[in-house]
Amino acid sequence: MKFLRKLYDWTLCWSETPYGAMALFILSFAESSFFPIPPDALLIALVLGARAKAFKFALNCTLASVSGAIFGYAIGYYVWWGTGNTFSPVAAFFFHMIPGFTEKLFYDIKTMYDRYDFWIIFTAGFTPIPYKLFTVSSGAFQINFIMFVIASVISRSARFFLVAFLLWKFGEPIRNFIDTYFDRLAVLFTILLISGFAIIKFFL
Repeated sequence: MKFLRKLYDWTLCWSETPYGAMALFILSFAESSFFPIPPDALLIALVLGARAKAFKFALNCTLASVSGAIFGYAIGYYVWWGTGNTFSPVAAFFFHMIPGFTEKLFYDIKTMYDRYDFWIIFTAGFTPIPYKLFTVSSGAFQINFIMFVIASVISRSARFFLVAFLLWKFGEPIRNFIDTYFDRLAVLFTILLISGFAIIKFFL
């Protein structure tokens, strides 16, 4: 935990340098495939420092995150499996380095794909669920790539542009609200959205 805290503080330090936007792009790309710290913290810091660039930062974050998701998909698709159905050294590295990512969870994600398809990728992209687990797993299980990209674009842009909009509109006073409640509201919104489509599908 101390290591993650230091990594988090290091990430925020980039907001005080001229390379903040570049750091945001790199961080957003990496977080979608292997990096443990989400880009939201740096996005918030950069937007508060230059609210006029709020949506530019959100676009930067979205493009990088989706690109990173495609990279994560490629990792799963091309280098995840060893001979037969065994895991490659790359897969073993992920299981070792990403907290909570176990072989059981990996196969549980496969069950989620089979049941929810588009919606599980959207949920992972919009909520605080570690997105990288799903980008790599999508490639490993050869989930439909076009559907994967569409779900990633919608969910990632919705998350980052919503954060940017709230900060652009309300500034510093909304920061504590985002830190405390945003992830919970994102989960609630996703549940309601999926439930709504399930109800529509049921009646149709």
